[in-house]
Amino acid sequence: MEQKPTRVRIVDAARDLMGSVGLARTTTKEIARAAGCSEAALYKYFTSKEELFLAVLGERLPQLGGLLGTLVADPGGRTVEENLTEIARRAALFYEQTFPVLASLYAEPQLKQRHEEAMRTYGSGPHKPVEGLAAYLRAEQRHGRIAADADPLAAASLLLGACVQRAFVWEASPDRRPPDSLDDFARSIARTLIRGIS
Repeated sequence: MEQKPTRVRIVDAARDLMGSVGLARTTTKEIARAAGCSEAALYKYFTSKEELFLAVLGERLPQLGGLLGTLVADPGGRTVEENLTEIARRAALFYEQTFPVLASLYAEPQLKQRHEEAMRTYGSGPHKPVEGLAAYLRAEQRHGRIAADADPLAAASLLLGACVQRAFVWEASPDRRPPDSLDDFARSIARTLIRGIS
């Protein structure tokens, strides 16, 4: 069997370790070992653990930014509710997979500060999906598909906030499972939101 390229193995190992022990407890040494390479080889591809984490976010987790960018440029032939359902589904998956990784940042103030600095350097951060969804909703306003007096930023915050809450609350529940399926959740959130902004 052919071995994956080194960079791919590094990102895969980082995703697995960060997901199982959190970002704070994952070291580049452990990532390199799990990837089957030296730590020096890891640093040929990534300058820091924070940069590697951003690669995991961008390459191994459900993508939201690309969908939002596409919808801003062209909302497409689907209804606003259908688009919001897909956004909610991807966002819920994204937050579900990133919550365990990011939660450990709050236990390590210095790591959290380095992570925030890296996010600013790379023009990234948790505010980007909210801004992207608000931009999409403003585009829908221009097309007359949602109410002119609707607040796109508030609507984006409500939808994405519900997705974050789903990841946080149900992760801490006794059986660690939400009461509804991901698809049912996404449809329900989109349907409820669209009633408020139509």
